[in-house]
Amino acid sequence: MGPIGIFGGTFDPIHYGHLRTALELLQRLSLAQVLFVPSARQPLRDPSVAPMSTRLAMVRAAVREEPRFAVDTRELERPGPSWTVDTLRSLRSDHERRSLCLLLGMDAFLSLPRWRRWEELSGLANIVVAHRPGWQPPDQGPLADLLGRCGTESPTDLHRQPAGSVLVTPVTQIDVSASQIRAAAVAGEDPRYLVPDSVREIILETECYAR
Repeated sequence: MGPIGIFGGTFDPIHYGHLRTALELLQRLSLAQVLFVPSARQPLRDPSVAPMSTRLAMVRAAVREEPRFAVDTRELERPGPSWTVDTLRSLRSDHERRSLCLLLGMDAFLSLPRWRRWEELSGLANIVVAHRPGWQPPDQGPLADLLGRCGTESPTDLHRQPAGSVLVTPVTQIDVSASQIRAAAVAGEDPRYLVPDSVREIILETECYAR
């Protein structure tokens, strides 16, 4: 069985930037599946705007047409902050020997030292960092040490071992953000072409981002 990609976030709302990144990583790295894991409460970010149930409905609607995408609700069902280390431990108990790949954007990767027990993450999963072309990795500090110990340029390494590798790869950058979509909704603008039509319908019907 191929590796499972784990794509976490508030998804407030999920948009084409998330979906295109997930698809490119799935194809390029020959992942068997990508699990979208909506967070209940991200401890290092402002609270989500849309209710939990609405965010979950949007993620489910967005991934419905791609059979290799799935939604995992364990963070929504777990009380307290949505710590990634706890999520990976739970997933590892479900998949003891299978490769797990934590999919991160560059901003998330650079903030890793602020995450709870972040040093344990590479022992629970491989880490895949999606970045803009031309990005230069840190040459000193804890992240430079992590890349020095665990860095790889071969996707094959993600298939050979269940955890322990860090792979950095460029992806197509779609210039859209969740905050941009929320601001547009507050201004009464249509989010069409920024999100899938199924997500747009939920945003318009629930008015979850209206002023």
